[in-house]
Amino acid sequence: MAVKEESHRARQAQETKAQVARAARELFAEQGYVVTTVTAISEAARIPAQTIYSAFGNKPAILREIAGMWIAEADTRRLSNEALKIEDPAERLRSAAHWQTRQFETGIDVIRIYQEAARADARMAAEMQRVWAAREHELELFLQSFGDQLTDRALDLFLACTATEIYQLLVLDRLWPVEDYEAWLGDTLVAQLLLTR
Repeated sequence: MAVKEESHRARQAQETKAQVARAARELFAEQGYVVTTVTAISEAARIPAQTIYSAFGNKPAILREIAGMWIAEADTRRLSNEALKIEDPAERLRSAAHWQTRQFETGIDVIRIYQEAARADARMAAEMQRVWAAREHELELFLQSFGDQLTDRALDLFLACTATEIYQLLVLDRLWPVEDYEAWLGDTLVAQLLLTR
């Protein structure tokens, strides 16, 4: 009986955190990270502010929860693992374009929120640097799977081609369909990274 009750409480706590994170994500995107208060999040989520403080402690912790939910939604770990199984190097790069596009499509707002938070808070700036360093490390491992089939500057070129600003320009500002961006990115990665034999 005690185990069931514990399990129910844990599930309830996770649901509360998710509800808070969804409300906060919307407010951060609409109003901005800096000006959004925990009180505003409390009102939007319909959860007492004290419960939010107990569950998270502060806004950076809420943002970390949002990021975790985004990564789970984007499913990039599974997609990148699937890409590693593709033998044809051009198709593997196109698969990388797919998971990168999926990441942007599901979380460009989260990236923007992190950028704003990093400008306002040195701790968030340091955290964002850690996130980018981890991303770079994962990309290095992915690109190493190609052996000597890629240019020496493959990582630099991949990072340049997948810069957030390019996605924002093409998809959000120039209104490219996401599918067109993904096709362009795939073609560009193949053309720029893959050595022709």
